[in-house]
Amino acid sequence: MQFATIRPYADPEAAARKLIEIANSVEAVQDGRIFIELINGPLLFEHKATPAEYSAGLKLAIERGWLVMHESGTFVKFTQAGAELFA
Repeated sequence: MQFATIRPYADPEAAARKLIEIANSVEAVQDGRIFIELINGPLLFEHKATPAEYSAGLKLAIERGWLVMHESGTFVKFTQAGAELFA
């Protein structure tokens, strides 16, 4: 008997990779900026991730050096390592 559903983004690695994929599909504005709401909205509402899964994925993507978040928290940018994931 199983009461809990399987969460595809419970693994921070999967959440981080999905965030990177979403960020890659978004058109960046000046200087390569990607507004944070353009990546958190799809992950939370279209892919049904929880806020904790989103937060863990974003933190891992930043720790791995794939994304850099601006100190204001309003946008992220790809690093060279993050851009190479799609090269």
